[in-house]
Amino acid sequence: MLQLINRKIFFYFFLFIIFGTLNNKNFNKFDFPKINSIKIYGLEKIDKDLIKSLELFKFSNIFFIDEFEIKKIFEKNNLVEEYKIFKKYPSILEIKIIETKFLAKTNKDGKTFFVGSNGKLIETKKEFKNLPYIFGDFDINNFLNLKKIIDNSSLDFTQIENLYSFPSGRWDIEILSETLIKLPNQNIKESLDLSLDLLNDKKFSNIKQIDVRQKNQVIVNE
Repeated sequence: MLQLINRKIFFYFFLFIIFGTLNNKNFNKFDFPKINSIKIYGLEKIDKDLIKSLELFKFSNIFFIDEFEIKKIFEKNNLVEEYKIFKKYPSILEIKIIETKFLAKTNKDGKTFFVGSNGKLIETKKEFKNLPYIFGDFDINNFLNLKKIIDNSSLDFTQIENLYSFPSGRWDIEILSETLIKLPNQNIKESLDLSLDLLNDKKFSNIKQIDVRQKNQVIVNE
């Protein structure tokens, strides 16, 4: 870390010396380092449109590259979760991309979309098995919040076959054993943990539906 700080101090000192010794006439003639190579890492398959958009930054001044414009490019790409820009002086721009994870699939306007962990609906020709299907209109942020709760509960998300969204924001979950869990709007984790405890009890091995929508009340149908 200390070495990195020292390198930065040296670099800025170097710029200070250059700018301090150039008059206006020489400054206009000074040839700043230009980007001649853009390297992208992280995407399984590089999007041609993405490459074409980033190519616009070639031969730009590497010191003063407009990172806001780069941000706008990545915001348009549904496969990008996060990205980091690294400037390798004097002329290389490296971009490390973290690709979004596909969490579920749904249907909209007759087309199949995948729900990404970046909060976007993604249309792709790729096939993803073992992803739960979401029925009904839903708010993606509401679903992502539900996913976090499930991940912190006793239920393994990979055991979910279908999710049903309701206008109130409430969810029903159908797991691979074909048991339907009707969840409340609040205390979802506690309700899930209680439901899993029942399912793991041999006395309730034939449960087909667990209704935990009401506080302090569990309705079981076999």
